[in-house]
This record gives sequence, C-alpha cells and structure tokens, in this order.
Amino acid sequence: MSKKPNPSSYIGFVAALILVLCSAFGLHKFYMGIYQVEYAPAKKRLQIAMRLFVDDCNTALYQNYHQKTKLGDKQETAAEVNLLTTYIQAHFKVVVNGKLHPIQFKRKELDNNVLVCYYTCDELPKLNRVVIENTVFTDVFSEQQNMIQAQLFGKKQSALLTQSANQAVFVND
Repeated sequence: MSKKPNPSSYIGFVAALILVLCSAFGLHKFYMGIYQVEYAPAKKRLQIAMRLFVDDCNTALYQNYHQKTKLGDKQETAAEVNLLTTYIQAHFKVVVNGKLHPIQFKRKELDNNVLVCYYTCDELPKLNRVVIENTVFTDVFSEQQNMIQAQLFGKKQSALLTQSANQAVFVND
C-alpha cells in the first residue's frame, strides 16, 4: 500500500518555491528599452517608436535635471514632456550617410507602465548607411539594454545596445 502525499506539505513546498522565485527576481530590476526604426521612402523619413518604462523615464529626468516629474500620471505637464524630449534628443542620435540628423517628437501614449514615444527624422536622402547611437538610460542604469529593431534597406535587422556598446551600424549591401 502506497502512502499518499500530505496536501499541506505540497502547498507549503509550492509557497516556499514561489517565495524564493519572487525574492530572486526582486533583487534585480529589468532595464530594457525597445526602439523600432523604419524608413518610409515615399516620405523620405525615419519613423521611430520608443517603448520606455515610465518609472525609468522619471528617474532619468530626476538624475539628469534634478526635477521630479510625473510622466505617465494625470498630473503630467507639457513641460515634463518637453524635458523628456530634450533628454531623448541628447541621448538618441541618428547619423545618415555620415551626417547627423535631428529627431523630432511627434506624440506619445501610455501603454500600462510603458511610455510609447514617436519621433521622426525627416528629409533624408537615399539611405546607404545609418548609425544609431543610443545612450538612453545607460547614463543612469548600468544594466540598461536598448534593443533596436530596424526595417531598413528592405530587410529587418536588429541590434542590442548597452552602456559599453552604444552604436548600431546598418549598411545597404
């Protein structure tokens, strides 16, 4: 005759496992930004969508400008959005065919705790080489990773940027 497991010991084991997993994941926060870059040849522009955690945006603005901001909150102000744009423009550079091109803020929206910001880089010639330098949040969080997903030269490409490797080069072969 086999002995049946005690349900209370099983529940205790599962509870202990959940506690260990939660505490293990609670030690290190996940720092990741997702950037989608697509060239629209008819408009001669790069369209850029940035997916950034709201709390990281507020932390970076406080660290850089010593101002508490409420991005993603009902109390958010236009001045705070402008401050974020200033920060992004200082930390996200686009060089096309060897020439630096500024990015322009278009709009933003909130998706849960993620701020989705839309930028364009206008009046671009035919693309041969695109270099993206991205130091967004790497000045604040050493663990920050920025994933670039690009649709350039008729193909999908990607690059993972970090504090020590902050440039992606895309070339039309």
